[in-house]
Amino acid sequence: QVQLVQSGGGLVQAGGSLRLSCAASGTFIWLSGMDWYRQAPGTQRDLVASIRSTGATNYADSVKGRFTISRDNIKNTVYLQMNSLKPEDTAVYYCNTKWTGRDYWGQGTQVTVSS
Repeated sequence: QVQLVQSGGGLVQAGGSLRLSCAASGTFIWLSGMDWYRQAPGTQRDLVASIRSTGATNYADSVKGRFTISRDNIKNTVYLQMNSLKPEDTAVYYCNTKWTGRDYWGQGTQVTVSS
């Protein structure tokens, strides 16, 4: 059974930083890769950042240069470091992995950036 448990997030002023964590069990992040999505009220869930099994990373244009996705294979945890946060980054953030043909999601973490 794959489980993704998120931590981090909260309220921060514009220009501040936060780090999200996604701890995985039942899978190996260096094999399955991991994505971070976010969803603001009334909008669709959008892909923010990805890290593949190779270690290659990819980012949405809106967060390039500000967000960094990384992983700790020993802790089986993926991180999203978010710097220079903007009010438009306010959303619920979800980690996601695909394993044996199924999608697995974290429980979601609220990030609120005040202006």
